[in-house]
Amino acid sequence: MSHFRIRCTKCDKALEDTYFAFCEHCTDSLLVTEFIEKEFRDDAGEGLWKYNWLPVHKPKSKVNGPIVFRSKGLGSSLGLDNLYISFSGYWPEAGAQVKSCTFKEFEAAVVIENARDNHVDGLVVASAGNTARAFSHLSEVTGYRAIIVVPLMCIDEMWYLEPPGSLPTVVISDGDYSDAIDMAKKIAIMTGLPFEGGVMNIAKRDGLGAVMLEAASAIGRLPDHYFQAVGSGAGTIAAWEASKRFQSDKRFQGVLPRLHIAQNLPFAPMVKAWQRGERTLRQEDLSSELAGQISTRVLSSRYPSYDIMGGVFDALTDTRGFAYGVTNKEAAESGVLFEQEEGIDIVPAAMVAVGALRQAVKAGNVSSDDVVLLNITGGGEKRLRQEVRVYDVNGLHVSKNTPEDELKFTLCGILGNIF
Repeated sequence: MSHFRIRCTKCDKALEDTYFAFCEHCTDSLLVTEFIEKEFRDDAGEGLWKYNWLPVHKPKSKVNGPIVFRSKGLGSSLGLDNLYISFSGYWPEAGAQVKSCTFKEFEAAVVIENARDNHVDGLVVASAGNTARAFSHLSEVTGYRAIIVVPLMCIDEMWYLEPPGSLPTVVISDGDYSDAIDMAKKIAIMTGLPFEGGVMNIAKRDGLGAVMLEAASAIGRLPDHYFQAVGSGAGTIAAWEASKRFQSDKRFQGVLPRLHIAQNLPFAPMVKAWQRGERTLRQEDLSSELAGQISTRVLSSRYPSYDIMGGVFDALTDTRGFAYGVTNKEAAESGVLFEQEEGIDIVPAAMVAVGALRQAVKAGNVSSDDVVLLNITGGGEKRLRQEVRVYDVNGLHVSKNTPEDELKFTLCGILGNIF
């Protein structure tokens, strides 16, 4: 018997334990996982698998989880007495051993194991950087098949832990992250392998939700506030969903953490919509031109899960949340501040989150004694490179407008040797 079920947030229909799917009635809403066990446990296994609220039956992989610690340096500099940091990356001195240097490794691990449970033997994944690295690493470690699709505009900031050629990677030469998503869907149809599904995949969100699970375990309660930079919005939705699960456990019942999301200006479609009080995103805020101006390309999704039922708008509404636009300059300054105060480097997206926290303190949106959780979604890249060789991302370059027949012929060269 499965320890969870999947339910539609709109019509409340329950689905069988199955790999990523849509509700047949409601294509404009997210599915969510409901766990039979209502009390949270962190002794169910080792590493990431210690949490009982993950949609995986018998994981085969060994994956480290996030660490959560009480900040001294950054908290003191911002006047926050109870600032807790969730760090996903490589920082062995602090106990962080995530060599992909991103919390997307938790996503990839749960997605792969959930797919295996449902007899899905391969996936097509679109990424602007972090997800590609996480899936490439776990694909190599576990032997699970995956095709990665990435945009050329992001490739300078990308790296793999594995040597070139070990995993089929398709590079969109003339498009952005959203074009990579479109291409991944085409390749999924051609190969018969499912598209990983992005935010629609319950396993993806439940994996990212491990950050909130570890926070509750480490702090002993839910935080009052949660800060994260967002691209698609999956991580913030995951934090909200995880927080709501704790309401069934009397040890953690209470007010949900207020969600504070951040995007990199000038590309901040969700921030702008929220500040206008609108559920619908405006097309002018989703332009590729704006996306090309930000320093944090991983936050450049033009398909964010904002207006969908159960998405970012609903999460912010339910938690009385805030949204912040952070400039390139503010992000860079925040990254320097974090490294000075905490002693470890962080990735650009995490710099945006720190920038939002600084804005929130200045605006009085958090009090000095509030319990605050800052999600550092990736870090330790400089630390890792001192010990481990990393590789530039190479792959098969194709145009986003490549005709289907030509694309099939082109893909045969790299896919035939591996699949």
